[in-house]
Amino acid sequence: MASQKSIRTGRLTDLPEKRQNRKSKDQPHKSNNLKFYTERYRVFIEDVADGFYETDLKGNFTFFNNALCRIFGYSHEEIKNRNFRKFMDEKNAKSAYENTNKVYRTGKGITDIIWEIIRKDGEIRILEISSNLIRNENGEKIGFRGIARDVTTEKKAARTNQVLYQIAVALQRSRMLDERLEYIVQEIRKLIGVEGASVILIDGEKKDFYFRVADYEDMETGRKMEEIRFPLNKGVAGSVYRSGKPVIVPDTSKNPDFFNIVDKQSGYQTNNMLDVPIWVQDRMIGVLCAVNKKDGSFTRQDVELLSTIGNTVAFPIENARINEELKRSYEEVKSLNNAKDNIIHHLSHELKTPVSILSASLSLLQKKIDPSEDKSRERIMERADRNLNRILEMQYEIEDILQDKEYKAHFMLSTLLEACTDELEALIESEHFDIRNESSEKTGTGMDSLIPRLRRRIEELFGPRQSTPEKIYLNRFVKDLLRKLRPKFIHRKCRLVARYETVEPIWIPADVLTKTVEGIIRNAVENTPDGSRIEITVRSREKGPELSVKDHGVGMTAEKQRLVFQNHFVTYNTQQYSTRKPYDFNAGGKGFDLLRMKIFSERYHFTLNAVSERCRFIPLDSDVCPGNVKNCIHCKSNKDCLGSGGTTITIQFAPMTH
Repeated sequence: MASQKSIRTGRLTDLPEKRQNRKSKDQPHKSNNLKFYTERYRVFIEDVADGFYETDLKGNFTFFNNALCRIFGYSHEEIKNRNFRKFMDEKNAKSAYENTNKVYRTGKGITDIIWEIIRKDGEIRILEISSNLIRNENGEKIGFRGIARDVTTEKKAARTNQVLYQIAVALQRSRMLDERLEYIVQEIRKLIGVEGASVILIDGEKKDFYFRVADYEDMETGRKMEEIRFPLNKGVAGSVYRSGKPVIVPDTSKNPDFFNIVDKQSGYQTNNMLDVPIWVQDRMIGVLCAVNKKDGSFTRQDVELLSTIGNTVAFPIENARINEELKRSYEEVKSLNNAKDNIIHHLSHELKTPVSILSASLSLLQKKIDPSEDKSRERIMERADRNLNRILEMQYEIEDILQDKEYKAHFMLSTLLEACTDELEALIESEHFDIRNESSEKTGTGMDSLIPRLRRRIEELFGPRQSTPEKIYLNRFVKDLLRKLRPKFIHRKCRLVARYETVEPIWIPADVLTKTVEGIIRNAVENTPDGSRIEITVRSREKGPELSVKDHGVGMTAEKQRLVFQNHFVTYNTQQYSTRKPYDFNAGGKGFDLLRMKIFSERYHFTLNAVSERCRFIPLDSDVCPGNVKNCIHCKSNKDCLGSGGTTITIQFAPMTH
C-alpha cells in the first residue's frame, strides 16, 4: 500500500527507483512483479493522448503526464505543485472548485466536468475532466485523480454547426436585409471571439464599399462604421476584391493594404483582422470582416469558419437586397400609377363639362332646326348626338373604374362654379325654348318650373352618384331590365331566349347590376349575327344565383380570350364606333364594358367567367362575319351558325344571406 501511495504522489519517472529502495530481500518475486506493473503503468500513462493528473486536497498538481503539459502549454516544472485554479479565470475556477468539493463530500466520481483553461500563449482551451477521490491505505481522503481530455475542436465544431443552423433559420424568418445581417455579425463576434464584425457590401453603381451592418463592443463605433464608404481598390477589403481570396492581417501596422482612414473616421483602432469574400456564383457582392481577435491570432480554422458563414448567407443576402430593390420599384410604380389615376380622373372630369355643354347646345340646335327643310341636317345632328353620348358614357365608365363613386363636395365648389358658367347659359336657353312652347306667357307655371329643372340637370351632370346596395331578386330584375332593353335592339334579327328560375335574393346596388347586365347583353347582341341566337338564363347554383348569357356569335380567338378583363377587351376596330349604333352587329363597344364589370365584381364580391370559341368559319381576327346568317357562304341554315362558335359569360352571385 505504501508503494501505491508513492505512485499516486510522485513523479512518474521516479517510481522505479523508489520501488527499488523499498524492496525486501526476502521478497524477490514481489519486487519483480512490482517493477513489471510499474513499467506498464508508466508506459500507459505516458502514451495516452489525454492528460492524466493527480492533485492534493487543495487542488495542487502532484502528479501528471506529458500530455497534460502539452494541453496546458506549460512545462512540467511550471505546473508542478501549482493549483489548478491558477490556469483559469475566476468564473471557471469557482466552477472547478465546486465540482471537486462535491466529489470530496459525496465520495462519488464525476466524469462530465468542463474546464476552460488559459494556456501559456493566451489561447483558451476547453477540457472535459473526470475526477475521482484518492484514499490512502487507511481509507483517508488525500487527493483527486482524473483524466483531462481536450475537446476544444469538438466543442467549436458543435458551436459552429449550431450557429450555422441558427443563421439559416434566422435567414428564413426575417425578410428585412438589415435584420439578417445584424444577427449574422453578432454570431460571428461570439463564435470567433472578436471585438467587432461587419458586413461590407459592394455598391456597383458608385464603385465603392460600404458598411451595411457593423457590430462592435462599443455600439457607437458600429454606428460610425455604417456611415463610412471607401473605394473598391482601398483597404484589406480591396485586396480581397482584387484576389478573390481571404486575407489574414496579424498586425495592421505592418500591412501595406490596411486603410487607416476608416479607423480615423470611426475613432477605432484595428490591430488585426480577417476578411473573407462573399460570392454569389461568379460575382463577389461583399466581404465579411472580423477585427481584433481577443485570444491569440486568427487561424486557418477561423478562415474556414468565416468562409462557411459567407457561403451560407450569400444568396439570402442577395435575395433580400433584390427584394428590397423590387419593393422600392413597386412603390415607385405604385406612386406613378396613383399619379396616372389622378391625371385620368382630372381629365375625365374636365372632359365632362365641355361635352355636356356641347350636348346641351346640340340639343338646342335640334329644337331650332326644322327637319322638314333638310333631311341631311337631321342625320348630321343625330350622328353628332350619338358620338357625344358615347364620349359622355365613356367618361362615366372611367369614373366607375377609377374610384369608389364618392365625389367630395361636387368635385370641389370652385371647379363646379367655373364649369357651370357656359353650361347654365346653354341650359337656360334650351329650357326657355321648351317653356315658350309650353306656354305663351313668360311668367307663371312655365318659368316657375325652370329652376327645379335646372337643379335636376346640374345634379345629373355634376352631382355625386351614390350606389347603395339593396335586396334584389335576380330573376325579376333581369326580366324587367331585358324588357326595357329590347327596344334598343329591336332592329336586330337575333333570336333571344330567356329562362328564369326563382332564386334567392342578392345584395348589390341596382345601378351597378344594371350596368353589368346591360353590358353583357349588349356585348352578346353586338357579336351575334342576325339569324343566330342568344340565350339568357337565371338559375340557382350551389354557391348562389347565377346569370348566364350565351351568344352563338363570332366568338373570340385564343389571344382575345387571354386579354379578356385585361386591356379593355376591344373586340373590333374602333373606327367603327362613329358609324354604328350601340347593339348593331360588330359595333365593337367602347372598350370599357368588361373592364368595368371586372372592377364591379371585385368591389361587390361576385365572380365573372368568360368561355369563348371562335367561329370555325372565320378562325382569324382578320376574318369578317357578314352579320347575317343568310349572307354567310358557310352556313346553309341557322343551325350551322349555332354550332360554329360563340361566347358564354357567367356571373356567380353570393346570396344575400352570405
